[in-house]
Amino acid sequence: MNIAIIGGGPAGLMAAEAAVAAGAQHVQIDLYDAMPSVGRKLLLAGKGGLNLTHSERPEPFLSRYGASRKQIAPLLASFGSEALRNWARGLGVETFVGTSGRIFPTDLKAAPLLRAWLRRLRQSGVVFHVRHRWCGWDEQGRLSFATPQGARSVQADAVVLALGGGSWPKLGSDGSWVPLLAGRGVRIAPLRPANCGFDVGDERKVGWTEHFRAKFAGHPVKSVAVVVKDEKGIDQRLPGECVVTETGLEGGVIYARASALRDEILATGSAILRLDLAPDRDLSRLAVDLSRPRGSLTVARHLQRQAGIAGVKAGLLREVVPKQDFADPARLAAAIKALPLRLVAPRPLEEAISTAGGVAFEALDERLMVRAIPGLFCAGEMLDWEAPTGGYLLTACFATGRAAGAGAAAWLSGNLASEGAGPRGASA
Repeated sequence: MNIAIIGGGPAGLMAAEAAVAAGAQHVQIDLYDAMPSVGRKLLLAGKGGLNLTHSERPEPFLSRYGASRKQIAPLLASFGSEALRNWARGLGVETFVGTSGRIFPTDLKAAPLLRAWLRRLRQSGVVFHVRHRWCGWDEQGRLSFATPQGARSVQADAVVLALGGGSWPKLGSDGSWVPLLAGRGVRIAPLRPANCGFDVGDERKVGWTEHFRAKFAGHPVKSVAVVVKDEKGIDQRLPGECVVTETGLEGGVIYARASALRDEILATGSAILRLDLAPDRDLSRLAVDLSRPRGSLTVARHLQRQAGIAGVKAGLLREVVPKQDFADPARLAAAIKALPLRLVAPRPLEEAISTAGGVAFEALDERLMVRAIPGLFCAGEMLDWEAPTGGYLLTACFATGRAAGAGAAAWLSGNLASEGAGPRGASA
């Protein structure tokens, strides 16, 4: 008997480990990946420091999953932030909590963790098959793969799909699985960009003026805050930084509000993002400072001296604020504290850090098995959930992979016990 796991990212690798740990000692576990090596997305995620998870308490941690909180909660209860840290320790990788609450390996690197993990998986009997791109099922219901040697069909007794979303086509996560599952009657929410940048624009054009784009595209905008209203209508400021792109903005503070901005654009055609360019300054005091006589100083020098606004921040002001408002300290201060930027589109799916949409949880049972196809399990980013960056994405990928792998092993064992023969649901 065998379990086929398709996808060698964090969710797929964790599914393989969970299947072994669930007691499938007498079951062959094969892991297939379209790329020449596995774990490439994990290595890319660790390029600037592998943010494994976050140290937030359970309640705020769960709130990061928005509408999918109910479905994600039991998965994180079984394998959450602390369990993930203990798991890494078992691989010889210690972790630490950064100043932002994010949790990293002590050396910040992904490669040592991945090497140790793959070594342990191979020692446990997991067999890896790279350059195997899944193409669905053949006429006999077997898994069909495209390989450099030609088409290959594989009979599997249980299958875990961990194919990612659609936001990393160069690494294999291209969403090509969507029509394959939809054709089998699996309910799938449309894939949408998450943790993405946005284009600015107005009724006349998309993007910045040519002068601003040429001068500031690629520049970071540090020490800002996104101004949002809470449920009581009171402005709240989410601090962080962002980056000016050729056509708009991207970066951490933008990603944190990306789902709401994306959905508002989808519903109304645009969304207003308000940036606080001086989050450490009080509005009334800022207006007083800007009211001071500037004498022979230029407007630019006056802004820098009295408000600390220069460079790209000054450029953003000039891009948005009418020229006459620069002579009105109250209006100028208000613009600095809540600069309105009209967003007209999220960046394309292939540019996003992650994906929203995917296999609906309603199509799965509590083990993440597809109800319409017994023996077929799904995990990771191909499920219909989303979360901001900061460790939340990886944590849920690990947790769903663990649930799906354990579920596949348990389902296979249950069928073996009750039937005395291998199940055929996964490949039928």
